[in-house]
Amino acid sequence: MIRTQSTFNVILAAATLAGVVAISSHAYAGECPADQMRPDARTSGETAASGVSDNILGAIELNGVIQGLDGRALRLRKLVIQPGGVVPWHTHGDRPAIIMTVSGSITEYRSTCAVGIEHTAGDVTREYGNISHWWRNNGAVPTVLIAVDIKRDDMPPSEDHM
Repeated sequence: MIRTQSTFNVILAAATLAGVVAISSHAYAGECPADQMRPDARTSGETAASGVSDNILGAIELNGVIQGLDGRALRLRKLVIQPGGVVPWHTHGDRPAIIMTVSGSITEYRSTCAVGIEHTAGDVTREYGNISHWWRNNGAVPTVLIAVDIKRDDMPPSEDHM
């Protein structure tokens, strides 16, 4: 079971993030160039996490809160990826997420894109559906990300990445 802070604080933080995303001039930047999109551009990537801290800032167990979402939790997390750090290959088939790059930059290697996608401060990335990917900080400074996702309670730690 995930530890939770007060529901109000989590909702406030999620609403704040949504507001920042709504007014950000960079919202949804860092997409794959149209001429580089391919259904199976990548089928695997780095498999070991390194240089990543992942702190849950708040979570809400959704059992009984939203019909059909029992066994799920809405989470707000802060990830810090050190230079050279890796968020390993993972999928978002049943775990939608929104990621905002707060500072630094990071390169995403997505299953549907033949080239790396650079995400810089202010960029927002939507992760859902048949997307699998991994990320690497190729820069010289730590990258800070804020992530909101809906996690399955039974998700193994090896699958619980961004």
